[in-house]
Amino acid sequence: MKKAVNFDALKQMLGESVAEGDESYEFTWVGKRDAMVEAAKPIRKTLRPCVEESKNFDTTENLYIEGDNLEALKLLQEGYLGKVKMIYIDPPYNTGNDFIYKDDFRMDSAKYAEESGAVDDEGNRMVQNSDSNGRFHSDWCSMIYSRLLLARNLLTDDGVIFISIDDNEQENLKKICDEVFGADSFINLIVAKTKDSSGASGGGEDKRLKKNVEFVLCYGKSNFKAFNPVYGKIPLPQYIKEYNDSGKSFKYTTVYTKLGERTYYKTIKDGSGADILIYKHSGYETKSVSKLAAELNLSEEDVYKKYLDRICTTENAQTSIRTRVQEATDTQDTLYSIDYYPVSGRNKGALTTIYFVGPQKRLINWFNNVCIKEGERVFKKEKVGTLWTDCNWNNVAREGDVPFPNGKKSLDFIKKICSLVTQPNENCIVLDFFSGSATTAHAIMQMNAEDYGNRKFILVQLPEDLDIAKKEYQGNSKEIVENCISFLDENKRGHTICELGKERIRRAGDKILAEQQAKEKSATDKTDLFNSASNKSATAKPLDIGFRVLKIDDSNMKDVYYSAGEISQQDLVEQISNIKDGRTDMDLLFGCLVDWGVPLSLPIKTETIENLQVYNVNDGDLVACFSSDIPEATIRQIAAAKPLRAVFRDSSFKSDSAKINVTEIFKTISPNTTVKVI
Repeated sequence: MKKAVNFDALKQMLGESVAEGDESYEFTWVGKRDAMVEAAKPIRKTLRPCVEESKNFDTTENLYIEGDNLEALKLLQEGYLGKVKMIYIDPPYNTGNDFIYKDDFRMDSAKYAEESGAVDDEGNRMVQNSDSNGRFHSDWCSMIYSRLLLARNLLTDDGVIFISIDDNEQENLKKICDEVFGADSFINLIVAKTKDSSGASGGGEDKRLKKNVEFVLCYGKSNFKAFNPVYGKIPLPQYIKEYNDSGKSFKYTTVYTKLGERTYYKTIKDGSGADILIYKHSGYETKSVSKLAAELNLSEEDVYKKYLDRICTTENAQTSIRTRVQEATDTQDTLYSIDYYPVSGRNKGALTTIYFVGPQKRLINWFNNVCIKEGERVFKKEKVGTLWTDCNWNNVAREGDVPFPNGKKSLDFIKKICSLVTQPNENCIVLDFFSGSATTAHAIMQMNAEDYGNRKFILVQLPEDLDIAKKEYQGNSKEIVENCISFLDENKRGHTICELGKERIRRAGDKILAEQQAKEKSATDKTDLFNSASNKSATAKPLDIGFRVLKIDDSNMKDVYYSAGEISQQDLVEQISNIKDGRTDMDLLFGCLVDWGVPLSLPIKTETIENLQVYNVNDGDLVACFSSDIPEATIRQIAAAKPLRAVFRDSSFKSDSAKINVTEIFKTISPNTTVKVI
């Protein structure tokens, strides 16, 4: 008996989905099958925690993984299958220019000719192949293809992946993504302006125009609905001019110079039965922007800056809240405000104040709801499209306080991408497996500080050796690498890309936390009639600026290469323990988390039972004890806690009967616990 495929029956099941004949529309390259096999090939690897290089190891839910990202993606398959809300990657662009990253995936001519069948057994060319055909792209396509196949599995059903790329491989990447995620899953191609075009002299150009944009490909999983509303910025004077030039009059022209005295009026109920407190205002005063500018001898732009939170327009909003306010108040030209807790929208769950004015109680829409002030400049918020010109790329080299020029992405750029998908009140995971200088981690921490969010990050980076790069490069590239090495020496860090990324997360996290604490300290309890709503939810968690460092390594278990006839008595003695020398309890614990598919960010408590160390992951998801000679009383105490999983070390038991007894104890006390002995 052997397993076989009945292709006729299979075709009947697939129906119209079967492509008949030898030819079909598809994108292929030399090495594609190998890349597919490589993605599916199992590995004997594990993740070893490095507590001393981590920050807030016991409490953080963020991960920093050092190692090859293909192996990392394989190790994450079980624990994070369908759990990642957003993936952002900035892979090598295959420019042919090496700088720290391996950014040249061109095959040499001999290798390409051999794999493509372009030469016979004696090396004679069978078909003509120009230098520009195929080999330049094939290895790059294989590299990204195998990784995307694995990354797809990690996305939630409504998850989105964003991939930065330039025009070297954009066309090929689009075709690969169409195959991996499905052409129907394509969302947008974003064009991001990264620098100004060349000046009058045409510097930086040859026969082509100077490149000043990059692309971002966006693909969503099956249940993706729509992006969050995200806004760009237009300088206010420019926006008003464009508005007036189009023949429209600018609406935000009323200034409340006084809101007057606020007196409690009555309490009504919203649709869910919750209280709405109504207040009546007396002695309030309004003026037009133009009149106020004349009185104060200011330009209208200065009035907008000075009274940004007091400028408004009114609108005839058709809402149940407004209807209830109309029914509960008068039809006079009066001003009312209400305090309530919205059940939806941007202020969901937060105490919010809104205002109604006039006989019809029109809703007051404050100008600061549709604009933003940065320093002395005011910007109108515009809903984002596919052309991004407002991200700041000028100071990218200085962002994060670590040297990584020409390899960083703009912090504004990554924050904008994250804003499209993630919400502050959801415990979502953002994955970046080409993390470089760790801009993604910086962006996540900054966003969480701004909106008290609970986003988590997983970063993966190959620990590329800067000393090797220093030997390979010349000129400006060599100087850049030397600056990175000098920086790491000053901070007593190793000479790898990972050390730069981890140092950036440490510095950025400390700075963000200090800024948040200073901001909260300066806040007063005084009621602000114009900005009474707070972004901070009562359930917001403390800002997580930590990360667990996990390093990819060979399995914790010894490799056995001998047949029974080849092994000696001494070999048998050495095989008493099947665990490699030098592996710690934490190594074994995380190896079990990987093997069992338990998320690697769960909290871990170290408890002492009968003078033995016991590790408790997430209050019972997994309990482990790797001590020697574990007494039966300790086993019973662990079983009494009824964990989902329990793991012990083979050497923890004096005999095979003691090991068997453990299983029987759990069957009696906690039959639903999965027990494992390594």
